Amino acid sequence: MKGKTNCECCINYIYDDEFNCYQCEVNLDEDEMSQFLRNTFDNCPYFQFNDEYRTVRKQN
Repeated sequence: MKGKTNCECCINYIYDDEFNCYQCEVNLDEDEMSQFLRNTFDNCPYFQFNDEYRTVRKQN
């Protein structure tokens, strides 16, 4: 990987202890999965920013 991709910041990109790697938890179709595996899946429609502090900001 050249740089940080959207996947690394996405809430759907979860570490799987069973396979010892990160995986996308979205049910991708065949074309989307091939793009994901080739690391060419730019501008993902399922991307959601993993904002860990969102809850804290709402409490203040």
